Amino acid sequence: RAPRIYTRTGDSGFSSTFTGERRPKGDRIFEALGATDELSSAIGLAGEFSSEKGHTFVDQLHKVQCMLQDVGSNLATPLSSAREAHRKRTSFSDKPVLELEQWIDSYSEQLPPLRAFILPSGGRSSAALHFSRAVCRRAERCVVPLVQAGEADPNVAKYLNRLSDYLFVLARYAAMKEGKEEKIYIKPEP
Repeated sequence: RAPRIYTRTGDSGFSSTFTGERRPKGDRIFEALGATDELSSAIGLAGEFSSEKGHTFVDQLHKVQCMLQDVGSNLATPLSSAREAHRKRTSFSDKPVLELEQWIDSYSEQLPPLRAFILPSGGRSSAALHFSRAVCRRAERCVVPLVQAGEADPNVAKYLNRLSDYLFVLARYAAMKEGKEEKIYIKPEP
């Protein structure tokens, strides 16, 4: 018999961290985990649209989704209650941040310079990547207080900060590769 997906352990409004600590589901750790999960889902959707257009960066998006699982592991392991074994298992290095920077630089070199504010647009792939960027910024806003409180690794916040930049550049790149026009901000007449 297959295991059940439901456990009923969260029915009373509490959930467990990786360290076994029970906290209310409204705790900022679970807010950050939820935002990160939503980000991975948004990136998955962007990846599907991008795959339909044959973009070669789809493998990078899949790698990002895997890294977001590691982000979640770090967030689910509050440093205030983590034993050394927990910390070692869920540590988050700066290597993924540096990899994002390399990707950003590579795509940026191929793009025309920015001359105006860009609105989320440029075809389905691009628009979905812009949406992912906005979700990423929200996830970052949820994670920063945890880092500032010493509950999560600072590299997690750095990763999300750099990831939003990557998603922005990638959205522009997707629009360019698909020959789609990016809509720019035009100040309305008074």
